Amino acid sequence: MKHQSSNFKKDHRALCFKNWSLVLLWTLVLGVWSFDVRAAETNTVLSTWLNAQSDIHTWSADVTQTRVLKSLTQPLTAEGHVWFEAPSRFRWELGKPAQTIAVRGPEEMLIIYPRLKRAERYPLTGDAAGQWRDVMKLLEAGFPRSEAEMQSQYNILAQNVTGDICELTLQPKSATARKMMPQIKIGFSTKDSSLRSTELQFTDGSTMRNDFKNPELNPKLDESLFTPKLESDYRIAEPFKH
Repeated sequence: MKHQSSNFKKDHRALCFKNWSLVLLWTLVLGVWSFDVRAAETNTVLSTWLNAQSDIHTWSADVTQTRVLKSLTQPLTAEGHVWFEAPSRFRWELGKPAQTIAVRGPEEMLIIYPRLKRAERYPLTGDAAGQWRDVMKLLEAGFPRSEAEMQSQYNILAQNVTGDICELTLQPKSATARKMMPQIKIGFSTKDSSLRSTELQFTDGSTMRNDFKNPELNPKLDESLFTPKLESDYRIAEPFKH
């Protein structure tokens, strides 16, 4: 029984870590492509998509998340919803009702587990980020304004168009970031430039894919989405705090 409890805790920490990595991915996906569209004038498909990003002020969509883990024979799937507000605020909810809620504000990232009455705070500024500073810099530099700035952070490994979907494969240049996510894939529509999917590859070979549907462009979002209030019975952990 004690062994089972230990395994459960290890699995829970692994899933929590992957949920946090999902949050990092979302920031990268919605941030990296907001640089000057002149950087992609030689590529019509990519240039058109980049140009469309300047019209995004808020965005929301339903999401289906699929996680493939080597330790499991069947993939794990979860339904949820995501909200985004430029330049860098977002909220993820996974599960119905929500089992995991991730909110990014200007100074911290908050991951909430309602069923467990538990939350985790991850600072995005100051010394508390510690060894994760390279990853934090990726978050803070979310909106490159030039091709040079974008290429200082990412290598574009591949660009493939199948039907009306263009898929980009990116590699973070930061060694610390690559230890978490060596490869990122982004799929978008060549017809309306809407984001269709993201896929994150981990160093252990596991993957996390997000497929988006029913998107809304520039909906009015309530401020409370990005400023969640935790009840007094919540246990709050700060993993970066020593």
